Amino acid sequence: MTNLQVLMLIGAFITLTFGSFLWFIITWDAKAEESISSLQTKPALAFSPILPPEVPHAYTRVTL
Repeated sequence: MTNLQVLMLIGAFITLTFGSFLWFIITWDAKAEESISSLQTKPALAFSPILPPEVPHAYTRVTL
């Protein structure tokens, strides 16, 4: 491949990438999506019990 062909391939890749990003932004429908601020997850450590080291691990419940 010549240098011109490589530069043309790079230019085509950049153009397609930028064009697909613009298409995504232009066709975005915010009303059709759920707001990120409405998603609530409980903090991982906020409700975890603090157990002393002598408590066996078989009796503790692990949740993911």
